[in-house]
Amino acid sequence: MSTPETLTGIFFEPGRTFEALRARPRFLVAGVILAVALLVFTTLLFQKVDYDQMVRQAVESSPQAEQMSPEQREAAISMQTKPVFKALNYVSPLIGVPIFLALGGLIYMLGTVVMGKKIGYKQAVSVWAYSGLPPAILGTLANLILLFVRPPDAADAAAAARGGLVHANLGILFDRATQPLLVTLFGALDLFSIYGLVLAAIGLRKVGRLSTGAAWTIVIAVWLVGVLFRVGIAALTKQAIG
Repeated sequence: MSTPETLTGIFFEPGRTFEALRARPRFLVAGVILAVALLVFTTLLFQKVDYDQMVRQAVESSPQAEQMSPEQREAAISMQTKPVFKALNYVSPLIGVPIFLALGGLIYMLGTVVMGKKIGYKQAVSVWAYSGLPPAILGTLANLILLFVRPPDAADAAAAARGGLVHANLGILFDRATQPLLVTLFGALDLFSIYGLVLAAIGLRKVGRLSTGAAWTIVIAVWLVGVLFRVGIAALTKQAIG
């Protein structure tokens, strides 16, 4: 399959697409699309809201602010609104996506080995990248529509920068400020994430020649570790993740 056929086939024929990726693994274009999608949303979000006011709101509403003096809060706000920190926030997708793909591929490769099968590193990265591509594209489109239809205020923009504006999960049933752990935990039950898990299971089954049960075991195990990690961060920071 050509690259354009792969990019469209992952939406409509994921099984056939992953079979093609088994023979010719590639992930560069998918990685670029993921990074650009996040970069576009982040850039437009920061243009729709007052960046300095967003940072101030995030610092003042954080649980750590209660232990800070007014001078310390102002120093934290001043530091985070400097041009270098603002630039890092803009380009963070360009840094984070390559790391995300590299680690994800390693995890899937090791998981496949544990299940008694063998998969190349490039093949594993291909599964990780292309299983995450459709949910990311659909999620970004939904976020962009909501961004223009109902732009967030400064209070919501910081959370949007971390987890987006669209929340297709059970985390919306809880208050982010008072119940961050429940928001993080139930936020993991997300429609976009479930879509990605289904694609990942198909990908590991086709590329790694795993049974359906083995593929789902890897996918669910990785997902659960990710959920526990986010819940742990939420417990330490007392802020909802996602």
